[in-house]
Amino acid sequence: MERIATTLPVATERPAEARPAIRAVLSRLNDRILFALAAVALLVSLALPYWEMTLLAPQYPGGLKVAIYLGPRGLAGDVAEVNGLNHYIGMMKLEEAATFERAIAPFGIVALAAVAALAAAVRRRWTALLSVLVVLFPLIFLADLAYWLWYFGHHLDPTAALSSAIKPFTPPVLGTGRVGQFSVIARFGPGLYLAFAAALASALAIARRWQPSQRRVEVG
Repeated sequence: MERIATTLPVATERPAEARPAIRAVLSRLNDRILFALAAVALLVSLALPYWEMTLLAPQYPGGLKVAIYLGPRGLAGDVAEVNGLNHYIGMMKLEEAATFERAIAPFGIVALAAVAALAAAVRRRWTALLSVLVVLFPLIFLADLAYWLWYFGHHLDPTAALSSAIKPFTPPVLGTGRVGQFSVIARFGPGLYLAFAAALASALAIARRWQPSQRRVEVG
């Protein structure tokens, strides 16, 4: 009986000693999983529209719709019809907007996904710092989109048939607006929401990795 009594404390101490190690493993998994999810979200976003616009007018009861993809599809929807209407007010063709940005976007998003995947695989502070680019990406996209919307509406061809009938304008990035007789409805596409999800996941993962307790348990 005395032997049993003396061995009981030893048996109860082992689980308590294992708890810090378990917490450390879970912490490592958490930020790695977040970075991995960010990489997957970015890759999936290539197949989805980032921004969508609908033009409504009495002669178009179903509306004219245009969607911007950052993947191979590029511009989709009623692009030819919208270009035809834009021609009368002196606006550039939609394909002429952000040609450089749209050309490098697929490669840039794949590169950002690779950065997030690297941060998931290599648990170092420098990989977390690189992932700041993932956090900034959707904001950069919106800033560039806002610039091109402004540029299109403020650089009208003065020789166009109806150029004198419309004043310079800026279509909305999000929400509703009006261009001539058209009501404009702009909304974020699912691709952009995935990019925001990737940015949020990366921001949380970076914060976790930079916690003092996390830096002490870094492994390669």
